[in-house]
Formats: sequence, structure tokens, C-alpha cells
Amino acid sequence: MEEKLVSVIVAVYNIEEYLPRCVDSILAQTYGKLEIILVDDGSKDRSGSICDDYAGKDPRVRVIHKKNGGLSDARNAGMDVASGEYIGFVDGDDWIEPDMYRAMYHACEKEKAQVAACRYKQITKSGVIDGSAGNSVSLSRDKALEIYVCGDERYLIYNSVWSKLFARELVEDMRFPVGKNSEDIMFTTKAFCRMERLAYLDEAYYNYVLDREGSIMNEKAGERRLRDEIPFWQEQIVYFRDAGMPELSDKAAYHFYRRLLFYYIDFMENKKTRIFADQIVGLLRTDREKIQRIYKKDYVATGDRARMKLALWLPGAYYRAVKMYDRYVVPLRSRK
Repeated sequence: MEEKLVSVIVAVYNIEEYLPRCVDSILAQTYGKLEIILVDDGSKDRSGSICDDYAGKDPRVRVIHKKNGGLSDARNAGMDVASGEYIGFVDGDDWIEPDMYRAMYHACEKEKAQVAACRYKQITKSGVIDGSAGNSVSLSRDKALEIYVCGDERYLIYNSVWSKLFARELVEDMRFPVGKNSEDIMFTTKAFCRMERLAYLDEAYYNYVLDREGSIMNEKAGERRLRDEIPFWQEQIVYFRDAGMPELSDKAAYHFYRRLLFYYIDFMENKKTRIFADQIVGLLRTDREKIQRIYKKDYVATGDRARMKLALWLPGAYYRAVKMYDRYVVPLRSRK
């Protein structure tokens, strides 16, 4: 059977130092029927000319030069011209393993799945994190959504689009929200709700460079979380409910509120970001009745109920309790 064309979209912006590694890893794929779309999003360094150099050397490479519009806009420009029956995404500062697209393509074809997802390695300055077990499994839509929303240590099904391969028919009318960060959350959510099956490959075929600039929690990160990320998680909750999945919507809300507690602790660690911690408390208290309803569900952990109760009533005491726990209890447990 003839193999189908896979379009790989790479958004490029001022990454001349990392771009060759990324493109070389795609050109080295053992799956040869590729269309590689490099979208130069108004780069001010040599990234654009590097893209052109690759297009001159390999006919599989197409280049789009456009005015800077951000990651979502660049990905959308790539999707507008993609002609493959499958579509994948790679971030220009990351790279992929040689068998990534061959493995994901054949998994989709074998399992009649509309999406394939793989694990990824986290590349940090201190080392590489890789939890691969090497197993592959076919998941129904409902099972994949449950894992995606609630998590499962046996799988790593995250919202990032770069660890996935999508059937074109599933996403061809979808686009990323321009001018927003955390844009993958709703793109992946909508694609998962549309699919029938997902092929999961527990192999780290993608190399994700974490904190390339060594960034830390700062004011801009706080603004992004409040302005973009949190609204997308809230949109996801509503989307599930509107799609006729009220139980999954409540589970998404539960994990959203748990996430807010983690954000609260992060923001409290720095005086410059404590204003965002106050906003997190405001969000929680606004949703108090909804939280109290959801936290009565059987799947809510007892410890989470206690933490949320304390955070709602005395957020400062909650923060101090977490810090005391981390300082005294965690070290004792690690010795056992």
C-alpha cells in the first residue's frame, strides 16, 4: 500500500542557532514521504535565509516568509498550504528522533486512529528526563480523553501538538487562536473530541528543550498564565459540557482548580508575582460554590479537599502549610 503524505509544520522566529538541528532531524526521518513547511514568522536574524537554503537543497522543503504574527499565526499559515493527509508540528528549537513520523504514521494506519501521540524527552541544562517504557496501545476516544484530562502515570498524553500526528480530515478546518499563548490546549481538546481512536506510543521520539533561556517564574509568566492559559482551561471545561460530557467537564474543573493551587504557591514564592497569587485566590473564591459541588465527587482525593478548604478560607495559612510540609515532611519520606 502506498504511503500517504505527511506535512510537518515548523514555526520559525529568530532561532538561527537551533534551526539547523531541527530541520536536519526532520530531513533524516526514516519516513520519506514528507512535506516540510518552514514558516519564517518575520525573523530578524538569519533564520529566514537558513530556511531558503534548505529549500534549495531538498524539494520536500517549502518556505513561507510572513510578517511576524506569533506562533499561532505561523502555524495557521502552514496549515493553510499543507497538502498532506496527516499533519504534524515541530517547534524550531526542538528536534525529533529518526523514526518519529514512521512510527506514528504506521500506528495510525494500523489502528485506524485519527491521532497518534508519543512521549517526549525533556532536555534541561541538568540532564535529560525520559520516562519511556516502549509500549504502544490503541485507546478509544473516551479513554484517551480521560487520560488527557485526569492524567495517568502509564501515559504521557499532554496538550502539546508537537508530540502528535493528526489526520488532516480531523483538523483541516481548525486553527490556532492568534495572539495567544498556551494555544495547544483547545486545539488538542477539540481534536480529541472529534477523533474515534488514538494510537499511543510510549517512546520518546520528540526532544523538547525546556527553558532554553533559563527562564524563571516572572511577571510576564504570571501575566501569560492569567491572560491566556487559565482562560483556555476554563474554555475547555465549558467545551466538554457543551459537547455532552458533563462528568468529564467536572473532572476537568477539578484538575483545573488543583492546578490553580500550584500556581498560587509559585506566585507566592516571589514578591513581584504575589499580585497574581491574589488574583488566583479571587478566581477560587468566585467559583466557591462550583468548587464545593465538584469536591464532593468520589474521585476527589481527601487531601485535595482539605487543601482547597484551607486555601479558600485562609490562603496565607495554606501557603505556610505547604512550605512546612516541603521542608520537614518530604525529606523524612525520602529517607524511608
